[in-house]
Amino acid sequence: MIDYSKKITLHRELYPLRDIDMSIESDRGRIISAPSLRRLQKKTQVFPLELNAAVRSRLTHSLEVAQTARFITKTILKEIDDKYELKELRDAFISTSEMASLLHDIGNPPFGHFAEVAINDWMSKVGLKILDDLLEVKSPLNIEFKNMIKNDICNFDGNAQAIRIVTKLQRLNLSYTQIASILKYTRGAFEPKANKSDDLYYLKKKPGYYYSEKDIVEKVCDTLDMKKACRFPLTYIMEAADDISYLNADIEDAVDKGILKFDDVYTLIKQECEKMNETYLFELIQKFYDKAKKKEDEPYQFNLFLTLTRASLTNDLVKHVSKVYIQNHEEIFNGTFNYALLEFDKESKYTKAIEVLQNISIKHIYNHKSIQTLKLKGYKILNSLLDTYTPLLKLDYEDFSKLINDEQIDCFISKLLIGRLSSKHIVAYKNSVEILQKDDVEKFKIEEWYYRTRLLLDYITGMTDDFAFEEYKVLSALK
Repeated sequence: MIDYSKKITLHRELYPLRDIDMSIESDRGRIISAPSLRRLQKKTQVFPLELNAAVRSRLTHSLEVAQTARFITKTILKEIDDKYELKELRDAFISTSEMASLLHDIGNPPFGHFAEVAINDWMSKVGLKILDDLLEVKSPLNIEFKNMIKNDICNFDGNAQAIRIVTKLQRLNLSYTQIASILKYTRGAFEPKANKSDDLYYLKKKPGYYYSEKDIVEKVCDTLDMKKACRFPLTYIMEAADDISYLNADIEDAVDKGILKFDDVYTLIKQECEKMNETYLFELIQKFYDKAKKKEDEPYQFNLFLTLTRASLTNDLVKHVSKVYIQNHEEIFNGTFNYALLEFDKESKYTKAIEVLQNISIKHIYNHKSIQTLKLKGYKILNSLLDTYTPLLKLDYEDFSKLINDEQIDCFISKLLIGRLSSKHIVAYKNSVEILQKDDVEKFKIEEWYYRTRLLLDYITGMTDDFAFEEYKVLSALK
């Protein structure tokens, strides 16, 4: 039975409120005021280290996603409001989806998604060797546990980091409803990758949370009656809003960057549509291309073309994903719908249109030489930062414990490095280690080192692009 009162609730870790609307407004205030949200203004969307403020950052992209989510929820509610007695939860339904969309990239590292690959590559090649050299494990159970931890630290993901930020690092004390709404993928980073034959493969294809947040995620899911590996219903809306928002955005930014020109965009879309025998998008862009050429002076032609195309395409796609949501409502409510809303109907004309735009972005934007150069810069910066902070991971537990308690140790470089880390991140580390069981020394030392690694990753992945670049320039002199 579909009953949203079981999903949109007052539950939160501390100080729950008594009114659902006030609870949701509290979440909005906490999110909008969060430092990690403000940092998105200087984190890459597509173009790393971008100085042109007109080109999208993670923050401006997230604002657009939030608006699209608002549009989707209102479209859905027109159809289901009366049937499911959602009137008292209407504002909460909209706001939770909107705020989830605002938060959806909050865990992303500097320099875009490529940075996730760089971090995991470093951790698998360098981090794991440090762990093996530092801790020799003999117990079969602890060998298994150590392998699980290795899997976790080699699977950094912005979605999983978002859960960590809101629960452990920023301590936003969001409602369980709001936390569940950003749990995009339902597999722990410490768990094996899902097999494609798995009924919930799509929902588990990437890590959604780390071992460090396992307990709070389980508590949220139990409270909101979410079965193992199932997704929160409003998360589908956040995902669809994200998918819709970037379709036109990357092309617009490429024009602002000078990578493409207006006529290039028109020609590329036309050629791709003809190649794929796609008519819906082609007719759309042909109509607005002709109108822009006739109605506007040259500097403004692309603006008119893009505005009309984006408005029409967004309107159609919002109606489409809203229809998919409603038609598959029970599965979506239960979190077992194993698709993205925008990718569900493979025969839809909208699916072809999306594929056209995605193909153009991949061929002519993401693989452009200037983007590849900037990715290489980001790779170099992140690897250098991780290498610089390596001495902190090489310390044994006793020395690191002394270090964070301002006691003297022999490694002078570690004493200098620890002072550069965020005090909030250090407190999060201390709190995690304090509650660990110490009777099994082998397991304790594995877990302690794991949380120390999280401490370092929290600090580096929380950096903005420009801060990471400045840190790289300053710390390069230490090598």
